[in-house]
Amino acid sequence: MFAEADLLPISALQHLVFCPRQCALIHVERVWEENRFTAEGRVMHERVHSPATQGRGPARVEYGLQVRSLRFGLYGVADVVEFHQGVGEVATSEIVPYPVEYKRGKAKKDDCDLVQLCAQALCIEEMLGVRVPSGALFYGLPRRRLEVVFNDALRERTATAANELHEMVAEGRTPLARYEKKCRSCSLMDRCMPKAIRHSVKGYVDRMLSEPPD
Repeated sequence: MFAEADLLPISALQHLVFCPRQCALIHVERVWEENRFTAEGRVMHERVHSPATQGRGPARVEYGLQVRSLRFGLYGVADVVEFHQGVGEVATSEIVPYPVEYKRGKAKKDDCDLVQLCAQALCIEEMLGVRVPSGALFYGLPRRRLEVVFNDALRERTATAANELHEMVAEGRTPLARYEKKCRSCSLMDRCMPKAIRHSVKGYVDRMLSEPPD
């Protein structure tokens, strides 16, 4: 169990899975730059995060719900949590939370968004003492929801990422840069300089191999 003072933001898990170096630059070195993509995402979340409660059909909807988990050492704000009334196996009604995370673009190839949403579900489970079986990611580009089931594999992936995040922050460790295609959309590319580091290492290796032995 973590102390309140040691909790880390759920958003850091998304950064960690997307790129460990990006995560360390933001959450260890406290480096941040904004670009068009981050600005659009920030505006979207500011609109959704306005704390409110309202009913929508059979569901009660909470906006900007603050969540935290002492077990995993995480805290954050869930964009939307719908509370649906269902029927259990023994015909007893129960309220089932259903978190929905809003994203400005489209679904990513990795599971960084899935881990972020699952972390919200784990926090809600701990806070309310109920099972959260599924949730959704709403992507702004296609403007539709992607259903996410919180199975054992995703829960384990999220727990592992949380451990890795706490270890990285505790050690103050920043991984070396590695240039990939996704670097082009990162607001920290000029601060990270993945191409420069890659070229400098290659040049160093080439020089060492070309120099005659003593």
